[in-house]
Amino acid sequence: MKWRGRQQSSNIEDRRGQIGGGMGGLGGSPFGRGGGGIRIPTGGRSGGGIGGVIGVIVILGIIWFATGQNPLDMLTGGASPQTQSAAPSSSSLPTSGQEDDLRDFVGVVVKETEDLWTEVFAASGERYPAPAVVLFTGQVNTACGGADARTGPFYCPGDQKVYIDLSFYDQLRDQFGAPGDFAQAYVLAHEVGHHIQNITGVLPEFNRRRQAMSETDANAYSIRIELQADCYAGVWANYAGQQNIVEQGDFEEALNAADQIGDDTLQKRMQGFAVPKTFNHGTSAQRKTWFERGYQSGNPSDCDTFSGNV
Repeated sequence: MKWRGRQQSSNIEDRRGQIGGGMGGLGGSPFGRGGGGIRIPTGGRSGGGIGGVIGVIVILGIIWFATGQNPLDMLTGGASPQTQSAAPSSSSLPTSGQEDDLRDFVGVVVKETEDLWTEVFAASGERYPAPAVVLFTGQVNTACGGADARTGPFYCPGDQKVYIDLSFYDQLRDQFGAPGDFAQAYVLAHEVGHHIQNITGVLPEFNRRRQAMSETDANAYSIRIELQADCYAGVWANYAGQQNIVEQGDFEEALNAADQIGDDTLQKRMQGFAVPKTFNHGTSAQRKTWFERGYQSGNPSDCDTFSGNV
């Protein structure tokens, strides 16, 4: 990616070095704000009714298989035991020069997502409320509860913020075999995609209806949610190409990342076999297909994962 020297987002909260990433306010409803029934802007075309579709799970979930932490805990405001104790602290840990470079990279990618979605929303006469992106070290407190680096990058609807410990990118490269800056950008664009789902009403609608859903149904809708976020990430990749920041091999980096974090691939890596009924993010093939669909189209209205088979 040709990202150096480009404008960075002003919506970056750098809490690195603060143990616990202090903010307080644990345990509140993750859907306390946002939603409002806004329909996804489509530039004049129908969005296929996706604004009222049930959805689930906002966490990328890459680390879940290794830790046993249930991603649904973040949605329902109940932190798991190993993360619930994350507490604010003024203690500091050093940050490396490499992470400072990654901080600048994140700022550029987030700015590009802001430019894209501002244009998309403006085409329908709407204002895009950009999310903040929080960088943290080790542990962090959020409106969705306490979390740590093992959770992986995630979006919290309660405070409308994306959270990431930059050390995750080392895991993405070394543990999951997905190196490259465009693979890293794909992860961020995917989480911003969950923000789009939140402010267009998809995630709040799920929170309203979830109690009546079986685990099987929740997993099935979770897959559709995650695949739509992948498609939105593909729309961003298309936009990045128009901005002349995509280099040869970048698209393949993102496709490889999507392949490496499919439910089937992750489960086979972690436990030697896959259990399809437990999938909640989509197979490698599904994630690649929907990312590529968004990339080829560049139109969010083509990211309706809720009609027909996925």
